[in-house]
Amino acid sequence: MSGMTAVRELGAEFTRREVVPHLQRWEDDGAVPRELHAAAAQQGLLGVGFAAEVGGEGGDLLDTIDLQEGMLAAGASSGLMAALFTHGIALPHLAVTGDADLVDRFVRPTLAGETIGSLAVTEPGGGSDVAALRTTAVRDGDHYVVNGAKAFITSGSRADFVTTAVRTGGPGHGGISLLVVEKGTPGFTVDRVLAKTGWHCSDTADLGFADARVPVANLVGAEGTGFLQIAEQFVVERLALAVHAYGIAGRSLALTAQHCRERETFGKPLVANQVVRHTLVEMHRRVEVARTYVREVARRHVAGESVIAEACLAKQTACEAADVVTDRAVQLHGGTGYLHGTEVERHHRDARLLPIGGGSTEVLTDLAARLLGYTT
Repeated sequence: MSGMTAVRELGAEFTRREVVPHLQRWEDDGAVPRELHAAAAQQGLLGVGFAAEVGGEGGDLLDTIDLQEGMLAAGASSGLMAALFTHGIALPHLAVTGDADLVDRFVRPTLAGETIGSLAVTEPGGGSDVAALRTTAVRDGDHYVVNGAKAFITSGSRADFVTTAVRTGGPGHGGISLLVVEKGTPGFTVDRVLAKTGWHCSDTADLGFADARVPVANLVGAEGTGFLQIAEQFVVERLALAVHAYGIAGRSLALTAQHCRERETFGKPLVANQVVRHTLVEMHRRVEVARTYVREVARRHVAGESVIAEACLAKQTACEAADVVTDRAVQLHGGTGYLHGTEVERHHRDARLLPIGGGSTEVLTDLAARLLGYTT
């Protein structure tokens, strides 16, 4: 796909037509319907950033950012984006293996909107410490026998398959592999669907594995390479969440600026007050700084540079912008800003997850310190 504006407008138009009229109902239902995946695939949205050889539309990370920006600017929520584009974290490991069987069984049907995939790395009590994961996969003939549990899995209750981090070897990074576990596998269960502060339309679940037998053919890449495969995708996941952050901040700013022009108090519009104007400018500054920095780090990543530390900092910068801007948006909307179903209220709730998901700010800051040489 070519043309930033074309991709952005495609996402915006899809959101206006297919998402905005229904989003509050999906928020209240706690899930996005499967039909939306099919509709998004029909418009070519799901395949952006995936090669044509695996059923995608082509393009790179910058194209996916354009798409996300367009959708968020038109009123998509961070939770909606997480639910609809979960394949962005579930499929890349499979797509780059060159394993035609995995591509045909999982990648193509998901990009076609026929199936839903998710990624299961986090475990109860494990958080961001991937190297310490305890879910085991023991080889038994043509199968692995999987035992363990996963927590906070996005799209976990809807997923037809879960790209799962398992321990096939000894302790530490080197013993981890990726294994695709399919829905309906005996012993594989959705143990709990989680109610959350935000991301209401993005179903999140705890998963269980009790002697679940998974074919060896579902191994992604070589045994013991799971940690490296996961780590290679972390930069993209963190930048995607950064786009969520400045995207919902920018949308909240636009809604608030409009509200402040239209809302009259004491015989004049809110925007006639200097304190309001200065607040809007400060919101604008934070959005622009975050957007510019995140896009620059993404450009460097696409160019082949190592930007692991920079991606951590870009995510933090965008999350802090979202925190401040969505908070001010609610404040300037007054009482309506605190009502359930008001768009700025939704963005304010959704923003709170972003410094936690994809690696918490504290963990990523420590990672950046090591990479930048600020350690003893």
